[in-house]
Amino acid sequence: MAGWIETNFPNIYKIGMEGTNSWPDAIYATLYMTIIAFIIGGFLGLLMGLFLVLTGPDGVIENKPVFQILDKITSIFRAIPFIILLAILKGVTYFLVGTNLGMTAALVPLSAATFPFFARQVQVVLSELDRGVIEAAQASGATLLDLIKVYLSEGLPDLIRVSTVTLISLVGETAMAGAIGSGGLGTIAINYGYQRSHTDVTLLATVLILILIFIIQFLGDFLTKKLSHK
Repeated sequence: MAGWIETNFPNIYKIGMEGTNSWPDAIYATLYMTIIAFIIGGFLGLLMGLFLVLTGPDGVIENKPVFQILDKITSIFRAIPFIILLAILKGVTYFLVGTNLGMTAALVPLSAATFPFFARQVQVVLSELDRGVIEAAQASGATLLDLIKVYLSEGLPDLIRVSTVTLISLVGETAMAGAIGSGGLGTIAINYGYQRSHTDVTLLATVLILILIFIIQFLGDFLTKKLSHK
């Protein structure tokens, strides 16, 4: 098999299965950036989305000034294209991780791009929950923490659905982060495929990214359907 690949796809074979920027290393880097950036950015986005709903119109702790500030922060970050965000956060990235290159450095702009995107989706999901459930919890003397638990439990299937969308978006952004040498399949597609006119390398990297996206979509749909029938 290896001999057949070497003969028919020498450019793919040269990248190899061992060492830095090998195929396994690229897959690992893509998964690392996707998962860690989602954990960081997703957590911040979940908090932001929650407080946008809680402090927004008819929220349980309605506070117009706080809502306006949170809403503007989310809108501003959401409007910045990711490739520009990479440049804007260059200084912050260097301050936090000591470098602007590599998969760990890419976590800063990836997380920054994730949190407003996810926050808006969380806001939409929680805003559409049945108000009767929330009001019933309030009437029973629920604390703010209790109400947050109600929001999260009632919105869980849809939160998983929007998490799936966010993860898929992140996979695409990790590929774009290859422009700053983040590693991963994006770096291979750009540096070893596109820049060297090795179309076979670019195609394989693209196929691997698509497979990863299909797996995320399948798992997300499975969990959403399972929880929706509870």
